[in-house]
Amino acid sequence: MDSTNICICKRCAMRYDWRRSPSSSLKMTYCGSLCERADLGFTIEALLTNFHVVRPAWRELLAA
Repeated sequence: MDSTNICICKRCAMRYDWRRSPSSSLKMTYCGSLCERADLGFTIEALLTNFHVVRPAWRELLAA
């Protein structure tokens, strides 16, 4: 492993290669999604999958 790609997990302090981290959004902070969830209480990926765009009703009224 190249030493420039080695990071230390914010939660468990384990050394890891950030390119191989299964955490899709916080590869440079956590060694994996389990540490991400344990530290934050959620994963960023889970938040993004539950994100819905809601159009305000007043826009449709003004467009009419």
